[in-house]
Amino acid sequence: MMIKTSSELMWLFFAYWVPNVSGGLVVSKIPQNTGWDLKSNVRYARTAESVGFEYALTQIRFTASYSAASQHESVSFSQALLHHTEKLKVIAAILPGPWNPAVVAKQVASIDNYTDGRIAVNIVSGWNRSEFHAIGEWWLDHAERYRRSYEFMKCLRGIWTAPEDEGFTFAGDFYRFRNYKLSPKPIASPHPEIFQGGNSYDAKNNGAEVSDWYFMNGMDLEGFRTQIADVKERARKFGRENVVKFAVNAFVIVRDTEEEAIRTLQEIQGKADVEAVEAFKKAVQNAGASASNRQGMWATSTFKDLVQYNDGFKTKLIGTKEQVAERIVLLKSLGVNLVLTGFLNYEEEVEAFGKNVIPLVRELEKQGRGKDEAFEIERTGDVYRK
Repeated sequence: MMIKTSSELMWLFFAYWVPNVSGGLVVSKIPQNTGWDLKSNVRYARTAESVGFEYALTQIRFTASYSAASQHESVSFSQALLHHTEKLKVIAAILPGPWNPAVVAKQVASIDNYTDGRIAVNIVSGWNRSEFHAIGEWWLDHAERYRRSYEFMKCLRGIWTAPEDEGFTFAGDFYRFRNYKLSPKPIASPHPEIFQGGNSYDAKNNGAEVSDWYFMNGMDLEGFRTQIADVKERARKFGRENVVKFAVNAFVIVRDTEEEAIRTLQEIQGKADVEAVEAFKKAVQNAGASASNRQGMWATSTFKDLVQYNDGFKTKLIGTKEQVAERIVLLKSLGVNLVLTGFLNYEEEVEAFGKNVIPLVRELEKQGRGKDEAFEIERTGDVYRK
């Protein structure tokens, strides 16, 4: 496995959504030059790792929803991509309930061994009540779903790192283990990375205590600052304020002019699949309504926001390559460690982003940009206040 230099460890990381479900990355009737089959995705993955992406994130769906009529399973799809790449780390989405932590720990540890430590997991707590009902799983309220995810992540960590002679013992409300010894253990040290995210107090507490990475939806400038500060403060209680890292979702539209990029955004939103977006809005806002702070991941999202997964338009990576690079270093200055990208046309735009935007970001980083929050806000912050 490649060892990064000290300067590279300071870099912002780049990831992309893997389109392993049909329908593309926007819920719109606009044409999308994006395939969801394995052959297309192998091509995207090989391109991505060759132009500077470090991570890819697969999606998990068990039933048709949000215009995704067909869905490939996330872990097997992740493994397939890993076997066709050399450097890319693939994050497999995992949904507690259908999955048991013993199965995931064993499965991921094996894949980790096959691929020199290049698999990670994203623990999602679930938003689609009808999906749980369709597959015979109990639908828990918001706090209980996140509490189950908390135990799930504790178990993964414990199983992967338990002493060889003692094994892993755990007595929770959802999962129980007694002297479970996993062999072989993962190669990744101390274990495969664990991602999770949200907007509720429950999600923030999980990020503070048990996950390595905290995913954020797109939001405005103050939203990013407040959420990062909140999670870090919660993490301080566990001595993890400098351990947990932050990733943000962003839908990227880079064009020769800002006007052209904005027109593309307007066309995407103007051709939205209204029925699918409204159904998604109802499902996710009902799912988050029982959060203790009434702030599920999509609590304040408008119809136009929800045309893209996880509020990716709000991150404002829409403009020329220079504008997008400037906004990315602003995000870095706020404490963002990874930008998760999505595109309208994967066939062209994964490569274009890697060749045209990532080098600009790297050059700005070499100049010391992305370290001074006040400077970056003064320079670029107004776009997030519009």
